[in-house]
Amino acid sequence: MRSGHFILGLSQLVSAGLMAAIPMVGSLSVLLAIVLINGIPNGMLSTGANTLLMWTHGERSGPYINGLHFSFGLGAFLAPTVYAQMLRMGGTYQQAYWVLAGIALPIALFMMFLPDTPEHPHSQVEKASGRGDVVIFMPIIIAGMAFLFFYVSSEMIFANWIYTYALTLKLATATQAAYLTSGFWLAFTIGRMIAIPVATRLKSQQILGFALTACIVITTLIMATPHSFVLLWICTVGIGFFMAPIWPMGYNLAGQSVRLTATISSIILLGDSLGGMILPSLTGQAVERFGVQTMTWLLFASLVGNMAALLVMLRLRASALSVTARTG
Repeated sequence: MRSGHFILGLSQLVSAGLMAAIPMVGSLSVLLAIVLINGIPNGMLSTGANTLLMWTHGERSGPYINGLHFSFGLGAFLAPTVYAQMLRMGGTYQQAYWVLAGIALPIALFMMFLPDTPEHPHSQVEKASGRGDVVIFMPIIIAGMAFLFFYVSSEMIFANWIYTYALTLKLATATQAAYLTSGFWLAFTIGRMIAIPVATRLKSQQILGFALTACIVITTLIMATPHSFVLLWICTVGIGFFMAPIWPMGYNLAGQSVRLTATISSIILLGDSLGGMILPSLTGQAVERFGVQTMTWLLFASLVGNMAALLVMLRLRASALSVTARTG
């Protein structure tokens, strides 16, 4: 079945075309329409790539999922550099968009002609009966959604607001605050790179438990010492590093706990989309009303919710495996 890779390549091609069109837009309404439409191929890329890796590698997919998301972190770090270098060499922002779209074009064509993709998903939880029923199906899916919801909320809250936090509390100049944001993404990228070999040696739940605990402890330090720029720098790098493996390992754990189909993967990834929309928006309203330090409290609450979703998912997974063992 060649359709999986072909659809991914086609989605990338459409997204690159829409990116190339953005600099030629002269109307805000048209720009909003393009960004809205671009969410469709981007959503298909995210869902398809993660699902195909799980189908292909099954319980050994941890390093591959981390590798995929390392590429995301690397792109988030390098894209502004490409943009800055284009302007430094006398180019325009329009040309920067076209260069980035051009980089995506050969990758899209390569994806469209990759070999066959697997037809059947892998699963750690075996069928409970000869009819193929999946044990404790929806609760694990909902727990997986909640996990991604709280994680993405945490990442977006911190990455989007650390600049404003440092500037408003007068801990940094505008330039220093910008470097702080870059430091977060650099640590994030390094963390995902290191997570690739670590995932071959440790279980998903071990990595997740340690990473989430570290993030909660670091956030507590920020709240306890809000006026130290040096500590803020250390904590920013620490949060970026330990946040890095949480999304890929959480999705990997969810994918090993249910019979992962494209539809189920889409439902789980809905938590990602909702997390990116809801809590970061609420953070803006809370900061405006109660002050910028509210950001750290919302970050702490989101990380605690992330940990709670992980514990629920692990408990449901253990129950599923127990039931399977008894019925099998």
